[in-house]
Amino acid sequence: MDLLNNLRVFVRVVDCASFTAAADALDLSTAQVSRLVADLEQHVQARLLQRTTRRLRLTEAGERFLVRSRQILEEMEVATAEARGAHLKPSGRLRVHSMNALGVLITPLIARYSELYPNVVFELTLSQRNPDPLEEGHDVVISIAHELADSQMVAQAIGQIYSVPCASPHYLQRRGVPRTPMALNDHQCLRMLDPLYSDEWVFRDEEGEHAVSPARTFQCNVAESMVKASESGMGISLIPFYTATRPLSDGTLLRLLPAWRPRERNVYALYPSRRFLDAKVRTWVDFLKAELPKLFAEHEAVMNDPRHWA
Repeated sequence: MDLLNNLRVFVRVVDCASFTAAADALDLSTAQVSRLVADLEQHVQARLLQRTTRRLRLTEAGERFLVRSRQILEEMEVATAEARGAHLKPSGRLRVHSMNALGVLITPLIARYSELYPNVVFELTLSQRNPDPLEEGHDVVISIAHELADSQMVAQAIGQIYSVPCASPHYLQRRGVPRTPMALNDHQCLRMLDPLYSDEWVFRDEEGEHAVSPARTFQCNVAESMVKASESGMGISLIPFYTATRPLSDGTLLRLLPAWRPRERNVYALYPSRRFLDAKVRTWVDFLKAELPKLFAEHEAVMNDPRHWA
C-alpha cells in the first residue's frame, strides 16, 4: 500500500466533499477512490468517513486523522522542495577526503569556494589512503592514482602531479650532485612509505624511462616529514612537486635531475553516481577542475626555475 498516496486521496475527498469530485480531480474512477480510502481505514483500523447517499461526514477519529494527514503531506512537500533545492542551489555539509599534502594544498581553494557558496559547510578529512566513499560517507574523494580500478564511482580528472628529487645544499656539498638517475644508487635516498610509491624511482627523458632502486635508509609516509629530513641533510628525497615549492623557494633544498621527470600520477575527484547530482558536489568538482590546474602551474613555475636547481 502506498500510504502517502492514500493520505492524499483521503484529504482530497474531504476537500471535495465527494468521492466523485475527488475522483475527477485525481483522474481516477470513483471506485478506485473509494477503495483507497477503505484501504486507509483498514490500515489505521478506524472509520474515518461516514458515508451516506447524499453527503460525507468525518468521524471524530477522521477529524483528528485529517489534521495529522495534512501535516504529513505538508512536511513531504517541504522535504521534496529542499531536496530539489539541493539539486539546484549549493548548501549543506560537503564531506571531502584528500591525501594529506594535497589536502593542505587545496585548503586555500576551499576558502575561495566558500566565498562563492557561503551556505556550504566543508568537512575536510586528510589521510594517507584512498577510502571507499560509499562505505565512509564522503561526498567527494580527491584521489591520486596511476590508473583507477573499475568502481561505481564517477571519476573526474582534475590534474596531474609528479615528484621531484631534492636534497639540502649541505648534503650536496658533502656527497656531490648526482647527474643521472643511476647515480642515485650511490647516495643516501629517503623513501616514502606510501602505496603510490613503489620501491623503484622511475624517471623519463627523451630516450625513455629509467628505473632505479635506491637503498633503503630513512622511511616515512608523510611528505612534510621527508622535507624536514632532507633539509636536515639526511639524504635525497623524492617528494611531490607542490610540497617541494616552499623549501626550494627558501633555499633549504635544491632540485636534482631537472632534465629527468618522474612518472606522473593522475588526480581524480570521485563521487557516487546519482541521477540527480547534489549542487554542492557538482559546483565543488567544477571549481576544482577549473582552479587546481592553475594552482599546480604556480608551483611548477618554481620547479622550472633554474635558480632552484643543483
